[in-house]
Amino acid sequence: MASMGECSAPIQWQAVSLTHVEYPTDDLTGKLLAWLSLGPIFILVGFVTLIVFKRELHTISFLGGLLLNEGVNWFIKNIIREQRPCEGTHPALTTEYGMPSSHSQFIWFFFTYSFLFLYLRMHQTNNARFLDLLWRHVLSVCLLTVAFLISYSRVYLLYHSWSQVIYGGLIGSIMGIAWFVFTQEVLTPLFPRIAAWPVSEFFLIRDTSLIPNILWFEYTVTRAESRNRQRKMGTKLQ
Repeated sequence: MASMGECSAPIQWQAVSLTHVEYPTDDLTGKLLAWLSLGPIFILVGFVTLIVFKRELHTISFLGGLLLNEGVNWFIKNIIREQRPCEGTHPALTTEYGMPSSHSQFIWFFFTYSFLFLYLRMHQTNNARFLDLLWRHVLSVCLLTVAFLISYSRVYLLYHSWSQVIYGGLIGSIMGIAWFVFTQEVLTPLFPRIAAWPVSEFFLIRDTSLIPNILWFEYTVTRAESRNRQRKMGTKLQ
């Protein structure tokens, strides 16, 4: 098991395939945490995929907040310049500074913003109130668990100290709250105007901020359109 306080112990490290994330050889827990620590990369890929296929302004804004959060992390790191624990343990790292943890700051920004979005922005429009609340609670608990595990993985794998992870989480949470408020109070009122720009129309960029629950809206509209087309096809075949 790799954890802080074991810097002097000889550990043979093995990289996750096609990445520079390392975990102790023959350590199953370390391997699982190493894969889990790639979560921010998967999240970014997911955002790019959503933007390409959905072209929705709020999703673009969410990604912009994540990128700004990364910029703030880089700025703070280069001001504080605190070394990582067990210096030299991971020579493949692209930066030697560890305060605050970028992984922790990223995932807690993502969790905080997502939590606020789920409970303050999304509203179900049907009568399934119990199921609506249930899936929000389940999703929130899952996101919270992932945030804790990714933060813990950075300490377990000797990439960061506990203080670096905790401060990263605090900064990410504050950034998440601030960006959510900025998006709702400043950007959202501008979305209809931005969506009407010629360049937005060319790239099919849309504004769904006035729709309480986009998933429910798309489901109902798609279902209605599908039934309408089925009726038309049935009429033609008669």
